Amino acid sequence: MKTVKQLLSTKSAQIFSVTAETSVLDALSVMMEKNISALLILEGTQLSGIFTERDYARKIVLQGKTSADTPLSEVMTGSPITVSPNDSLDRCMEIMTDKHIRHLPVLADHQIIGMVSIGDVVKFIIEDQKQTISQLEGYINS
Repeated sequence: MKTVKQLLSTKSAQIFSVTAETSVLDALSVMMEKNISALLILEGTQLSGIFTERDYARKIVLQGKTSADTPLSEVMTGSPITVSPNDSLDRCMEIMTDKHIRHLPVLADHQIIGMVSIGDVVKFIIEDQKQTISQLEGYINS
C-alpha cells in the first residue's frame, strides 16, 4: 500500500503557514497568492491549527464577522487531525471521508513536514493505478 511519505516525495516540500494572530484577510491573501485552499497555523514550529476556505465560509461570512478585524485564533480549526509519513493513503482517505475534511497535516516527531489534500491523494492513486495497468498490459503483451 502506498504511503503518505511516497506521496510527499512527489510534491513540493514547501509548507505555507501563518500564526494565530494573523487576520483572516491576510490569511486569505496568502491563500490566493499561493493558490491553496488551506493554511497551517504554527506557533513557532508547533502546529496549533488549520484554516481552510470552509472555515472562512462557515465562521466568517455566515456569522457576520469581518475578515480584516478577525484573527485566525477565533475561526481556525484547533488541534487538527494529523497523519504520519508512514500512514497509508487508504487511511488518509478513510479519515477525510469519516471526518468530512479535505486536508491532513503530516507530522513526524511532532514536527510539521507537509500537508496532503484529498486532491493530492486521489491524483497519486490514479497515477499509481495507471502505472500498474501499463505494467500489466506490458506483461500480458510480452
